[in-house]
This record gives sequence, structure tokens and C-alpha cells, in this order.
Amino acid sequence: MFKPDAVITWNIDDIATALKIQLQDVREYFTNGRRISFILERRIAREVMHGKIALSEGADYDIIDKDGQKWEVRSITRSGIYFCPSYMVGSGRSFDEAGFLLKLKEIAGYIVTDVDEFPTVPIKKISKDIILKWWQAGDLGTTTKISHAKMLQLISRM
Repeated sequence: MFKPDAVITWNIDDIATALKIQLQDVREYFTNGRRISFILERRIAREVMHGKIALSEGADYDIIDKDGQKWEVRSITRSGIYFCPSYMVGSGRSFDEAGFLLKLKEIAGYIVTDVDEFPTVPIKKISKDIILKWWQAGDLGTTTKISHAKMLQLISRM
């Protein structure tokens, strides 16, 4: 784990009881970056950034902080993390450097969460300048998708 800027905690027994599912199902669901993202974005917006979520799921950002800056939320999972726009990720989609760089111009940075640590989820704010530096140094590979271990290594050097 890295030194977080904030931590969000969950009570998995309460979640399992409220949703009427097994603890194992709670762990599986809440360590999946796609599944937990909608809930994480809302908690981060309110509890960490003291702002609000984007008006639409199709927006180019996830959160507007109390100062009006736009942030994108990304989760480090077992399969890694990516920093390119989500429309570039998935079957039949491809990475476009110009689109990635345009995304960086439009946001203040990324809020990175390590959902593998659930039920205690550490959060790190990373400015777009640091992401750009990592990109230019080749630290983000050729498509901005890197492993869990690589992301933790980059954060430790911040």
C-alpha cells in the first residue's frame, strides 16, 4: 500500500446484510473497479474532494472539486490501471495518444484508488503534470495501462 491522501472505509458486514448477499460476494463486487466506481466516485466527491460528481456518466471527468477543478477517478485492480479515456479501453477499441493528451488538458488530474485493499480503500491524488511526466518518460507503457505493482512503484516515487 502507498501513503494515501485519504482513506475510505467500508463495513462489509453491514453491506452484506443490507444487500442480502454473502461476504465473499461483497469482496468480489467491491474489488472490481468497474462495479465499485459509481459508489467510489460519489463518496470521494463528497468526503474527500468536497465537491460533486459529473452531471452525466458520459462527461470527460468524474468529479468537480470544491474549487471547480475536474478530476478523473481510476482504480488499481488485480489487472492494473489505465489513464487513457475509457472510450479507448475494451474489446475493439484502441489507444489514441492525441485523445489521451487532450484528456490531460481538460482535467486537474486523477484520483487513484487501490480497491484491492478493500474494505479500507486508500486514495491518492495525482496531478495531470505527474501523469504527463510519467507518459513522456515511458513509465505508462504504450497505452497507459500498467500493472498494479508498477502503479504502486510510481506512487512510491512521488
